[in-house]
Amino acid sequence: MQKIFLSLSILAILISGCAKKLDILPLQSVDETLVFTSDANIKAALNGAYDAASSGALLGGGFQNFSELLGADGEINWVGTFNQPDEVFRKEILTNNSFVLGTYLQAYRVINICNNIIASVNIVNEADRDAVKGQALFLRGLMYFELVKLYAKPYSAGNVTTNLGLQLITKPTLNGVTNNNNVPRSTVKETYDQIIADLTAAKSIIGGETGVYGSETAVSAVLSRVYLQTGDYAKARDEASDAIENSTNSLESDYAFVFNNTFPSSEDIYVLPITSQDGVNDMHTYWSILQYGARDGDIEINSKHLDLYEPDDARLAFFYVDGNGIDRTGKWRLQYKFLPVIRLAEMYLTRSECNARLSTSVGATPEADLDIVRSRSGLGSTAATVDNIVYERRLELAHEGQRIHDIKRLQGSSDGFSYDANELVLPIPLREINSSAGVLKQNPGYE
Repeated sequence: MQKIFLSLSILAILISGCAKKLDILPLQSVDETLVFTSDANIKAALNGAYDAASSGALLGGGFQNFSELLGADGEINWVGTFNQPDEVFRKEILTNNSFVLGTYLQAYRVINICNNIIASVNIVNEADRDAVKGQALFLRGLMYFELVKLYAKPYSAGNVTTNLGLQLITKPTLNGVTNNNNVPRSTVKETYDQIIADLTAAKSIIGGETGVYGSETAVSAVLSRVYLQTGDYAKARDEASDAIENSTNSLESDYAFVFNNTFPSSEDIYVLPITSQDGVNDMHTYWSILQYGARDGDIEINSKHLDLYEPDDARLAFFYVDGNGIDRTGKWRLQYKFLPVIRLAEMYLTRSECNARLSTSVGATPEADLDIVRSRSGLGSTAATVDNIVYERRLELAHEGQRIHDIKRLQGSSDGFSYDANELVLPIPLREINSSAGVLKQNPGYE
């Protein structure tokens, strides 16, 4: 698989160079029946799917920022001038919110590309066919997972066979958009079943190495997140253990080495490269400050969050104070750096939590996994109770896009709203409701 993506990088460069010299149709204007016709074109389309997934509306910050703003709970403030994120922060979201629409549409764009790749995969050279299909299944499963966590009631709310999940569109649009592409919303259970099916199928064929593309380890890591959300602790534990034991990843010796890197860190299971030529880093845009090329500090860190840390915790030392005396996270200080999406430290904490809940020691004891994360931050051992492990997770993964999802699965609250409140679910965009000819139903509280 490594050779495939080397050729994709070269192809992308060639396409970019040609685009400056030739009068050609823009990518969005190319007929799909012309794109999915050759091995090279399908691989280029896969590269395009990864590029779309890394946009600012999705893995480049959109998914993470929605989670953190919904789960703010007094630990962060939105002080920026954009009204759309402010609506999310205040839990007063309008159905025509353009940020909510942008994330929804961009994710389904990725899903559509993946559908077309999967439908055309027999055109790919046989030696690469499984890997290409595995990558498309991985991306489709990941997009559906990120969407269902934000645009549907949480799994922990129960009623998973009646609460509405997502439109599960798996049919390609190679022969045009048909009624197969305008389907009603499936249930939360059906949506999670599709996600698990996609990721499980991808895991057995994807191959690859951890880094900027999907890999068997990345699939395991995402599956561990999926099973954690559904409360299937045995499977979450086992997938996290696979990610730990069956990869070459290792924890960085210093917490500061994990972020703002010009290359993947040793613990990056899946990471986005951001350069001046390609990639979007909206975590930097909204969390950093003007001094480092961002907007002027849209998201502030409050003392309620900082007070959670022990005084000698290296993670506390990683925050910094700007020229106005406002606390900022150091994670997203710089723009043109690699943006971690899934890290090995999370897998240790997931395995630790699940082992503690199940009174098992698969891979390691809960104490051992908890200690390895705490030790990296300069902290000593503590009892590996579920509460202590969950608390450690909150500190380790702070401001990385997991907050509201942990609040929901643990049945907590944010800013006075219960984990299953309508206000903690994004609306289905009004544009999509109106264009579905009555097929799409809106989320409760937004009708």
